[in-house]
Amino acid sequence: MALFASPGADSLLRQRSFVAFWLARTASMFGFQMLNIVVSWQIYSVTGRAFDLGLIGLAQFLPSVLLALPAGHIADQFDRRRIVLIGQFVEWFAIALLAILAFTQPPDELTILGLVLLIAIAKTLEAPAMLSMLPALVPPNMLARAMAANSAAGQAAMMVGPALGGLLYVAGAGTVYLAAALLYLISMLMVSRLRYVQEPVRRVPASFATLFAGVRFIRARPDVLGVISLDLFAVLLGGATALLPIFAKDILHTGPWGLGLLRGAPAVGALLMGFWLTRHAMERNVGKIMFASVAGFGVATLVFALSTQLWLSLLALFALGAFDMVSMVIRASLVQLDTPDEMRGRVSAVNSIFINTSNQLGEFESGLLAAWLGAVPAAALGGIGTLLVVALWMKWFPSLRQRQRLHNEPTQEASAA
Repeated sequence: MALFASPGADSLLRQRSFVAFWLARTASMFGFQMLNIVVSWQIYSVTGRAFDLGLIGLAQFLPSVLLALPAGHIADQFDRRRIVLIGQFVEWFAIALLAILAFTQPPDELTILGLVLLIAIAKTLEAPAMLSMLPALVPPNMLARAMAANSAAGQAAMMVGPALGGLLYVAGAGTVYLAAALLYLISMLMVSRLRYVQEPVRRVPASFATLFAGVRFIRARPDVLGVISLDLFAVLLGGATALLPIFAKDILHTGPWGLGLLRGAPAVGALLMGFWLTRHAMERNVGKIMFASVAGFGVATLVFALSTQLWLSLLALFALGAFDMVSMVIRASLVQLDTPDEMRGRVSAVNSIFINTSNQLGEFESGLLAAWLGAVPAAALGGIGTLLVVALWMKWFPSLRQRQRLHNEPTQEASAA
């Protein structure tokens, strides 16, 4: 991970801090992906209803909308590392409770969903602080590559985590929960060792103006608005991964191990693409690359929906993950490079609303549509809808389509505080 070329003491300190951050993110991603496997399989095994899979997404989505803006304000006003540690402790506590319940009594759907909701609340409060820390750990000219390296590490955890979770499920749900709890402890240890210095800020009380400053900031920049909203609607329509338990059990006729492989396939594609992006900076035609990657995401979703063979489904999900990685790196780089540090928490909070809307609400939409039409038609319509969104956004955001570089010339605009 040679992101820092100079061998000086400051460079070494930055590299160690980034590695600690990288390990913390990887461990928590491992734990979270294993948690998703056991929760989704437990609930579908108990109820057998596609709608209940959608409820998992809804439980994760609601806090991300209702609490994201206050969380962004908190991240800009208080110590971000401490906020991350508090959030991860709450997540660890909820996972430990799930483990105890799994060992002591039969699974109860409402109890599981309630603890998933608690985890989602903690993650929402943690996310803006975590996302805002990275720019302080690397030089500005290396931020895009650092994001790619960090995302690749997270995807590596996502690649192994689901498969490992599926395999550990053979020993029972409690075993998976215990493993996830241990990984969260490792993440908290890495964050506590992180050398992060936050710029001092003048604390101001929360108000309508301060909470929505990130919204105004994004609206003033058409490229940022276009790239975030494109990802929102494309992934919202293409959220077929919520239906993986149905495809694994009823269409591909496999078990928890197969579900783990299906969950991990997008991470494999994203991991390899992330490694490539770490080594190769995107210097030209960034806008066209963005639109092409989202269109590829839609095509991959459509292929997955129509597949009845495990190998073809894995290949489609592999491609889906690779295309999504390109989209994520472009989006995150544009947002962070164009945002001053004192605004990063609030802008990251708005960005997280878009991300969580596309992921969690997309899962709810997919589960609801699958309950009405069936899993295959629901996933196929999502892929077609994604392609339609790409065509519309290319027309509505011409400056984004024509954008050449990730980093525009800095402006002298004052941030809205």
